[in-house]
Amino acid sequence: MKDDYLERWIIKANNDLTVADHELCTSRKERVTEAICFHCQQAVEKYLKAFLIFHKQDFGKTHNLEYLLKLCS
Repeated sequence: MKDDYLERWIIKANNDLTVADHELCTSRKERVTEAICFHCQQAVEKYLKAFLIFHKQDFGKTHNLEYLLKLCS
């Protein structure tokens, strides 16, 4: 069960990167940089949470990357 939970976080993070990459491949005129930044932030957040889950570290409900990085270290 725990491996499945971890895998779902990684899949979601990968999906965020796919969306960001897709948006980066559009023409400059059609590119939405806010969406690229949002999905990159989301991917990083999910990868950090996956790392913490793997190491059995609780992180609560947060979107704070600095806090997550401190927990990871």
